[in-house]
Amino acid sequence: MSSYYSASTNKSLSFDSLEGQELADICIVGAGYTGLSSALHLAERGYKVIVIEAETVGFGASGRNGGHVGIGQRQDQQYLEAKFGREVASTLWDMSLEAVDTVKDLIQKHRIKCDLKHGNVHFAHRTKYQRELEEEVDFLHDRYGFDQMEYVPKERLSEVIDSQAYHGALVDRASKHLHPLNFLLGMAEAATRAGVVIYEHSRVTSYAGTPVVVKTDRGQVTASEMILACNGYIKKLEPQINGYIMPINNFVLTTEPLSDELVKQIAPLDTSMSDSRFVINYWKLSGDNRLIFGGGENYRRNFPADIKGFVRKYMLQIYPQLADTKVDYGWGGTLAITLNRLPHFGRLQSNIWFMQGYSGHGVPTATFAGKLIAEAISGKLERFDLMANLPTHKFPGGTLLRWPGMVAGMLYYALRDRF
Repeated sequence: MSSYYSASTNKSLSFDSLEGQELADICIVGAGYTGLSSALHLAERGYKVIVIEAETVGFGASGRNGGHVGIGQRQDQQYLEAKFGREVASTLWDMSLEAVDTVKDLIQKHRIKCDLKHGNVHFAHRTKYQRELEEEVDFLHDRYGFDQMEYVPKERLSEVIDSQAYHGALVDRASKHLHPLNFLLGMAEAATRAGVVIYEHSRVTSYAGTPVVVKTDRGQVTASEMILACNGYIKKLEPQINGYIMPINNFVLTTEPLSDELVKQIAPLDTSMSDSRFVINYWKLSGDNRLIFGGGENYRRNFPADIKGFVRKYMLQIYPQLADTKVDYGWGGTLAITLNRLPHFGRLQSNIWFMQGYSGHGVPTATFAGKLIAEAISGKLERFDLMANLPTHKFPGGTLLRWPGMVAGMLYYALRDRF
């Protein structure tokens, strides 16, 4: 199941498997955004870092996602203020802007070629959501002095899209989008230049102790600190945190390159785009003017047999003019959501850290998590602890029953999306 991203990487990286015994200051399990950003930021502070990956760099959600780099948290600021108060909500807002800047700064500093573009448009798929978008623009302007958003009413939607599917839009000029796998590979290359050692095809089988001994089938790493950066792929490795996330499947297609005329219809502003459905549609143009479109819900553990056809019907609901356009790639992947859609950070013991549950907001948040963990391990715990103290709840029924519970919930919200 080849993705457009894997077919259009601008570099080829491969790393040996772990064999024998190694020593490190910090051992990181997982070579996605969380793991590699953590490794890079820690190495730049002088730590000896080893990253262990069960598959290959970017195998999970970091190499398969929509490439959106959005501001804010997965919950809006009104919710955050009501839930946690103005001070905490304001800090979370500032960190969300810094997260996007962190992605941009890494790209600039390390000269990562990943088709970085600017802006996002969020659409109201029902008239009842128009007012919510207007209120969000006003709230962020009045409370936070944020002036990089604009509400676009239905009569002006042709400025941002040629489609009859929507009733209003929020144009966000601060968010960005990119080629997610090329961004990750650029981070991996920067990390190795900084002294990080990466091992692929080295699945961790167990870990324990202080210092922590991390074992694979053919080797082990002994380290003062360990970071679990597995997200939706953690499975049975760590039961203490597995129950706080729900791994869910998501599906994406990529069309053939579009004509200039279609490009102007699809994305006049060349932004990323998304809509107000609970089962969200999200899309953008690639660097070579293909439409990358993610959407549709799946209530089985397995992927659809025909991913291209599965996602295509959602694309055509928005863009019927693409009916004759060839779909070149279709793929799926697993991300992790939390019950309240806020990230789940913490420590299992004094020297074992974890970050997970980005709920579809992983490019900026997971990259920023690496910056926070480097601060924390270096002794500045305040910002990591703020994230770790956000309330997180296990899914009802634990790992055994969370799947049928999620299916029931998604069916409900999918029905709500249609009315």
